[in-house]
Amino acid sequence: MRHVEKDTIRIAVRERYTQALENSCCGPTCCSGPEADRSLEMGYSPDEMQAVPEGANLGLGCGNPQAIASLRPGEIVIDLGSGAGFDCFLAAAQVGPDGHVIGVDMTPAMVTKARTNAQQHGYTTVEFRLGEIENLPVADSIADVLLSNCVINLSPDKPRVFAEAFRVLKTGGRLALSDIVARAEMPAHLKADMALYTGCIAGASLIADLQTMLEAAGFSNIEITPQKESAAFIRTWAPAEQAITDYIVSAAITAIKPHR
Repeated sequence: MRHVEKDTIRIAVRERYTQALENSCCGPTCCSGPEADRSLEMGYSPDEMQAVPEGANLGLGCGNPQAIASLRPGEIVIDLGSGAGFDCFLAAAQVGPDGHVIGVDMTPAMVTKARTNAQQHGYTTVEFRLGEIENLPVADSIADVLLSNCVINLSPDKPRVFAEAFRVLKTGGRLALSDIVARAEMPAHLKADMALYTGCIAGASLIADLQTMLEAAGFSNIEITPQKESAAFIRTWAPAEQAITDYIVSAAITAIKPHR
């Protein structure tokens, strides 16, 4: 993919998620129903939704990475595409006062909203940084866990994302991702639709390709587990005639940065 095409995608994604924050929705082709209803479908509990600041949960995910992360007190966590801070605030509660959470997002409005939420609600162990997930503003080998929720599919350079994830994780550190993956090759006209790309559909990679990318980045113990129940909410992301659930599904993705 040419550099100019990558930049075009990033600009479109940034614009869409700025609008998502302004509308508390990701647009007519991707959201339906209240944020709380969508989050319940994705695997969050009512207690989790009530535990975060108002406005932190925009209902933009496709799963619950907290459920597979096994976070422990004192750990350092990085969240790729942290949005208004939902998963970061949940992670902060799990890692406790001796832990630390860093959210990274490329949309300035999202970072501003997340920082405001953190300041107003006293989250002293959470910080938010403006940056691209392909070029993380984070030092080498500092994180125990890397989370992401329905964001990596939006990247036009996924191998670079996984290389950066490997770089910032400590040896023995782990990935815990919820993301949209392709279970069948998508027709060219759907893959070329920018609205479907920014809506977390057209940019999904085949499961076998994701496996290869993760291995190339250096990860081991890779598990990519499709979540069949995700079809119930994914089918609302595009017009029915496009039958997107024939091609994509949400998956839980875990991997380890091995000891050398």
